[in-house]
Amino acid sequence: MESFFTGETDLWTMTTIACLAVVTVVSRSFFFISERDWALPHWAQRGLQYAPIAALAAVIAPEIVMAQGALVTTWQDARLYAAAAGVAYFFWRHGAGQAVLGTIVSGMLVYLPLHVGLGW
Repeated sequence: MESFFTGETDLWTMTTIACLAVVTVVSRSFFFISERDWALPHWAQRGLQYAPIAALAAVIAPEIVMAQGALVTTWQDARLYAAAAGVAYFFWRHGAGQAVLGTIVSGMLVYLPLHVGLGW
């Protein structure tokens, strides 16, 4: 793997990248190749509605509860209060409308003064 970062890319690495690109293009083009319409089952459509919030939670949750690879052990961490504000906003709006955007904005409105102003 080190040879990739030094600028010396070997044939095996280039072949792997090319094969991954082909697999990606082919798997994503199945919807365009078919001559008939594709219909997802209702359970799959319902599950895909939660994909953006699940991805956001998967990215944000470790950042909230961990610092430098260890669990947060102090209450003087702006991320905890920002997460609490975001969750409160989301439940206040009952998940309707622009709830995700509002959650992010309300969390940042709490996080920035605590982090920058108090140095938490």
